[in-house]
Formats: sequence, C-alpha cells, structure tokens
Amino acid sequence: MSTIEAVAVVVPARDEEALLPDCLESVRVAAGAVDVPVVTVVALDSCVDDTAAVVARAGAIGVPLRSGRVGAARAAGTRAALDALAGVAPQRVWVASTDADSRVPAGWLRHHLALAAAGADLVLGVVELPDDGGLLDVVRTWRRAYARLVRPDGHEHVHAANLGVRASAYLAAGGWADVAAHEDRLLAQAVAALPGRRVVTTVGAPVATSARVLARAPHGLAADLRALAAERPLGA
Repeated sequence: MSTIEAVAVVVPARDEEALLPDCLESVRVAAGAVDVPVVTVVALDSCVDDTAAVVARAGAIGVPLRSGRVGAARAAGTRAALDALAGVAPQRVWVASTDADSRVPAGWLRHHLALAAAGADLVLGVVELPDDGGLLDVVRTWRRAYARLVRPDGHEHVHAANLGVRASAYLAAGGWADVAAHEDRLLAQAVAALPGRRVVTTVGAPVATSARVLARAPHGLAADLRALAAERPLGA
C-alpha cells in the first residue's frame, strides 16, 4: 500500500461566515498534527455573505461556483485540491471531507492517515452533536437512535462530515456525484464496488457537527433533527 504523502481537506460552504471560522481553525490544528503537506479547499457555492473573506483569512483555497448541489460543490473543491497537489501521485494523496458547520478533533487527520497506512482506501467516520439548549431532548433522542447502528467493530453510518478516501480510489469511483443529497453514500458505494479496495468504518476521532435544524442540504442530519422535533415537540 502506497504511503500517503499529502492531504487534501475539502469543505463545501454556502453562506457559512458564522460557523466556518471554527471549522477551518479545527482543520488547521488537525493539519499541524501530521507530517505531510495539507491543502485545504473550500467550495464557495452561491455565497452572498462574507464566507470568501473567512476562507482568505484562514489561508485556505476558495473555489467559487453556483450549483446549489452539495455533490457538485464537493467535486469542485476536490478537483481544485488535487490540481494543487498535481505533483503527488493520486495513490499517495488522501482526500478528507468535512462540513462548514463541523469541527474536527485535533487527531482527525492523524487517525485517517494511520488507517490509510494500514491499507484503507476509504474511511467512514462518525459524528457527534453538542448539547444544544432547547434541542437537548431531540439531540438525546438522536443519540440513542444513532448508537443502535454502532457496533464494537464498526458502524453503519456514512457522513461526508467525516469521510476520507485515497485519491486514486476517488478517481476510479468517479468522484462525488452531482446530486443535492446523499453524495457521501453514493461515493462510498462506488468505492466499495471497486475490486480490491478496502473500506474501513471507525468510531475514532468523531467530528462534532451542529445541531441546527435548518441546513443547506435538503436531506441529511438537519432533516433528521427536524423530523425528531416534529415527533417530539420541544419542551414536551
């Protein structure tokens, strides 16, 4: 298995000036914990706020586009990141994906690269939600449901907020699909279908993501929380 020589961190964002600074700071800390170059790219999808300025201040690469589809945004960001790392063979590049409303732990990239060194081509991690004020009951209900799909030897979750893939496997699988939702599951299925590729699920280095019920993607965690809130009205 080829040693990873560079990392590309890709983050899609649409009007995320409030939450993106914490995300990029957490990525900066995680990048400092590994001994290979890390390129961070933010796909600026139809932004009309100061998200681009946040990216510039963080020293990340901003890629503007207008698609409204998170799969297209991740694909554009990944393409730009791989272009920036064109001098490194794809089998030696690790593409790490997270979200603008998320914060990765300090050991996130170190954990991914350790799994890559052990032979992983795709790493599927888990997320966690903070205790968030009025949503506390909903978050606790979500946690119980989430835990049912976690086993001692892995889990059944797929989150683009905590996903890593070897660039050669990413390219062979066709990359992120140009869809509005579930691009993470489609990529995971495509990589898993490739001959000889190893998919690893891990509960190590969970990514903290926001418990907001209004998000940019039409489906996903925010939609799950909205459904739980509807079933169990806040304060009930």
